[in-house]
Amino acid sequence: MYSEIQRERVDIGGLMARPEYREWNPELIKPKKLLNPVKASRSHQELHRELLMNHRRGLGVDSKPELQRVLEHRRRNQLIKKKKEELEAKRLQCPFEQELLRRQQRLNQLEKPPEKEEDHAPEFIKVRENLRRIATLTSEERAL
Repeated sequence: MYSEIQRERVDIGGLMARPEYREWNPELIKPKKLLNPVKASRSHQELHRELLMNHRRGLGVDSKPELQRVLEHRRRNQLIKKKKEELEAKRLQCPFEQELLRRQQRLNQLEKPPEKEEDHAPEFIKVRENLRRIATLTSEERAL
């Protein structure tokens, strides 16, 4: 079979143009194909060997580094654990505690809008109030 392939190459070689340097002088040094320095390097060979072994084992090439995968796994586990704890806390509450929480939330919502309105007041009004407070504090200190 190998000999057949070589015969085919000879036939193909007859169709292709041969370089002229072979016909000039048989004493000339014939050029050789250069080695690829990347493929010839030891690190590349080791990497290629490792990839082949992983392929044989059925392991795919990891798209993420190991540290990043571990951190994501931890984060995911923490979120799952936190959600479980919240669900358990909700289940363990009796209806009375749930009603108390609802009322507390409603009271907090009713108290928050006035605070927001104060925050939207112009800055010069806030500064003026601060100055009044400071003035009253200094007058009280003088009285002492």
